[in-house]
Amino acid sequence: MRAEAAVESREAEGNAGPEGNHGTDGNTGPGRDSGPGRDSGPGRATGPGRSRRFPRFTRSTARPEGGGRAAPGDAPAPVRQWPLLSVLGGTAIGLILVAFGVSRVGTLLIGLSLLAGAVLRWALPSVGMLAVRSRFTDMVTYGVLGVLISLLALMSLPDPWLEIPWLEKIIRFAVR
Repeated sequence: MRAEAAVESREAEGNAGPEGNHGTDGNTGPGRDSGPGRDSGPGRATGPGRSRRFPRFTRSTARPEGGGRAAPGDAPAPVRQWPLLSVLGGTAIGLILVAFGVSRVGTLLIGLSLLAGAVLRWALPSVGMLAVRSRFTDMVTYGVLGVLISLLALMSLPDPWLEIPWLEKIIRFAVR
């Protein structure tokens, strides 16, 4: 009874026609092939009685831009995900160094790994699971976090490797 009501409500909203479209991408039928005489371009109705409105409930999510495999499908899983594994490997080595007391070098390595992730996201067309959101959002997120963590490592006490005088004045003003 519930299934029939759900199908009827989808048909009434224009989200599913006689072909049984239950997705949100505008494709028709189970095979999701555009048949002859069908125009399935973006923003176009794909059949008689189809609505151009977005569905009320999303059934799936789109893969992020560049989220495909970084190597052919017949390659082993670690090879297909090498960009993500390289960033995670650098971060893991940095965390191990921090755990063993070499905190400045370890933190710097973590920041540089995130910056490398931003560069990989920019340079490669497919980065596998390193792609989380859009290319721009991923690059900005990885880049900003990498720069901030690297600056933290360079400015950490005692004996900082980088001194920024105006930043010290801002911190002293804010802590008063």
